[in-house]
Amino acid sequence: MTTTKRLTAWAIATICFTFLAQAQPKWENPVKKLLREGKPVVGLTVTIPSPDVALQAARLGFDFLWIEMEHSGITLESLHNIILATNGTPCMPITRVPVNELWTAKRVLDSGSMGVIFPFTSTPELARQAVAACHYPPAGLRGFGPGLASLRWPAPEGYRAFADDNILVIAIIEQAQAVERIEEIASVPGVDVLFIGPNDLSFSLGLQGRQDDPKLKEAIAKVLAAGKKHGVAVGRTASPEQIGGLIKDGFQFFQASSELGMMAAGSRSILEAAGKSAPSKDRPIY
Repeated sequence: MTTTKRLTAWAIATICFTFLAQAQPKWENPVKKLLREGKPVVGLTVTIPSPDVALQAARLGFDFLWIEMEHSGITLESLHNIILATNGTPCMPITRVPVNELWTAKRVLDSGSMGVIFPFTSTPELARQAVAACHYPPAGLRGFGPGLASLRWPAPEGYRAFADDNILVIAIIEQAQAVERIEEIASVPGVDVLFIGPNDLSFSLGLQGRQDDPKLKEAIAKVLAAGKKHGVAVGRTASPEQIGGLIKDGFQFFQASSELGMMAAGSRSILEAAGKSAPSKDRPIY
């Protein structure tokens, strides 16, 4: 083949590749897309540092995995393995960090997390800090060194632009102070979800964890109203019995039980069929 023919063939191949790349729709985080469309999403909570468990969880049909680093033994190393286990599945890995700090978000994002759940985000300043932690300059303060994230998400446009478009910022509302300032928090640009922690919020309101108190219900309603007003999705924990009614109320982002909780729930019917019962929760088993 002559040099001219080689150049022509190369030019044709380049044009075809460019056309095919442009013809494909730009990828969007499916959780972010569903929320934008006003649809609900639900995530299974992962507390066991095991890629086997994570892979099974990611294949069950949940929209995302709530990877729990605040209240479990999951370390940064095990987080790497959990996120790699989601590769090839449509399930998005989203991580709750132990504290609302730039460095904690940076480490889980560089591991490939597609969202960060920030606990105790009780002021607009903390909400802005959370957003800044999840975006590269000039929009934020995230340092560049994605490592595993750029391998897990090999975006044609480059990881930086991809991440800025697709990372989710979830602010947990679990203190009375957060409810008092919810209008300010909800109006912070870049906050994707206001997530209510009913148990911690109940304790913060002086209700000792009670879920049926009118004071807690009023606080939850206030957060939901602020989310609707400012166009921010609102989420909370939910049992199977609650979720239908909560969707009708306007909630979109749901944290389901953990793999341990689902193991306990699934075992009940087997034990009952065999004429046995699970150990009572009101007495020690020793």
